[in-house]
Amino acid sequence: MANMDINEFREFGRAAIDFVADYLENIRDRDVLPSVEPGYLHEMLPGELQNEPEDWKTIMEDFKRCILPGLTHWQSPHFHAFYPSQTSYSSIVGETLAAGLGVVGFSWICSPVCTELEVIMMNWLGQLLNLPKSFLNCDEGNGGGIIQGSASESILVAVLAAREQAVRRLKVDHPELTDAEIRGRLVAYTSDQSNSAVEKSGILGAIKMRLLPADETGILRGSTFIRAVEEDVANGLFPVICVATVGTTGTCAYDNLAEIGPYCNENRIWLHIDAAYAGAALCLPEYAHIMNGAEMADSLNFNLHKWMFVNFDCCAMWFKDAGSVTKSFSVDRIYLQHQYQGHSKAPDYRHWQIQLGRRFRSLKVWITLRTMGAEKIRQLIRFHIQLANRFEEYVRTDDRFEVLCSTLALVCFRLKGDDARSKQLLDNITQRKKVFMIPATYQGKFIIRFMICGIDPQMHDIEYAWNEIRSQADLLLGVDQDPKQLETENSNSSEMAEVDDEPKLFEKSSEIGKITESLNNFAISHEKGQ
Repeated sequence: MANMDINEFREFGRAAIDFVADYLENIRDRDVLPSVEPGYLHEMLPGELQNEPEDWKTIMEDFKRCILPGLTHWQSPHFHAFYPSQTSYSSIVGETLAAGLGVVGFSWICSPVCTELEVIMMNWLGQLLNLPKSFLNCDEGNGGGIIQGSASESILVAVLAAREQAVRRLKVDHPELTDAEIRGRLVAYTSDQSNSAVEKSGILGAIKMRLLPADETGILRGSTFIRAVEEDVANGLFPVICVATVGTTGTCAYDNLAEIGPYCNENRIWLHIDAAYAGAALCLPEYAHIMNGAEMADSLNFNLHKWMFVNFDCCAMWFKDAGSVTKSFSVDRIYLQHQYQGHSKAPDYRHWQIQLGRRFRSLKVWITLRTMGAEKIRQLIRFHIQLANRFEEYVRTDDRFEVLCSTLALVCFRLKGDDARSKQLLDNITQRKKVFMIPATYQGKFIIRFMICGIDPQMHDIEYAWNEIRSQADLLLGVDQDPKQLETENSNSSEMAEVDDEPKLFEKSSEIGKITESLNNFAISHEKGQ
């Protein structure tokens, strides 16, 4: 096999697993941001491939010397930017097994288990999230789910499917118009708070995407949407799709589906819900309200790689009518056909996505869900929300700061006064590389977003972050730091952070040891021919 034999593969694999285990166990010891300048790697690596092969041990050393210093540590509990991209050991093992199997599962016959496990996992997830049954393959309707790579892919698929369905319908309704004339009049809608991927989907889908103003709380309301549609219809345009967001990027606001949905259904406008982050919270009964009106949607997505402990890339997407997407994308060459196509339990997922080939992503989902179980997932998500609540408590104890909004595991805050103060504070914190946060705007103000991220965030990580933020605010505002006062404040913070039975994604040494030992035993047994 190339220039690495099976024994070298086992050695290299063990070394890689040991490295990842050590890296994740000790990730808190690293600055969350790297200390490199643009172009640093170009100076360390040769400009072209060498002729002769190199030993894996040399490559591993170069990995530590060249690659590791350039990492931003997304799995660090001191990473509080963007949204979480949380992994788990079980997911890493699932990814490893999938890579080893090398399945390209674009149709059932390519590997039946690849397709069928995905169908089952999408039903498991839909039930875990309490989605309307009409989206599930196990319901009597034509619903079904697929694992896409990202929310960006899912949104683009929804836009393209809606576009093609609209064009076919409008050709019947307006036979006097050409295809080009119809396509030139199509228009889509979303909030000005939606993710950049939504606007990009309009560019890629060659359809005008109107960014509608959200209200003062960041929510797209039905009245705003309806007014925009009626204006466009009056001007001879054809409304096609509305992409509503449940959990906006800036402040995690929820568009009002109950107001938008009925109008979409009455006027044959496709409704897609982007719940990339917040969708995971639907497994908690107390957050079911954020999806009020979801039953009126045609499709929706959420990212398991954000808050469901499955590593990137892994985005769940459901359709109420799977036939609507397969009719839009179906190109069935003779070499892709097989005798079982069309079976409800064996969909050819190539018709549900942009690309032909697809990875065996459902394997890591299956392993992760089984090793955790529904109750552990609910426990961890609730705990992350508690961590955010604790951070909010810290911020509110300091009258120099204000909390603008707080939703799920996100807290948006700022220094009171001019925006320049908060901007400088964030710049100073970022330069120190101890914690990582990013800005947004809310009600015309510059805000700092604090998101619970990392592989195993705990209460002491929140205390660490708050002490960093508070101490940098002291320096910025010229406050003298009395050592005795600082000691008292740290003591008070520690008392606030003491919580019994803190849920953990894994028990550090024991869980890592079990997984590493099991993989090593598996390799050894094969070496002995067992």
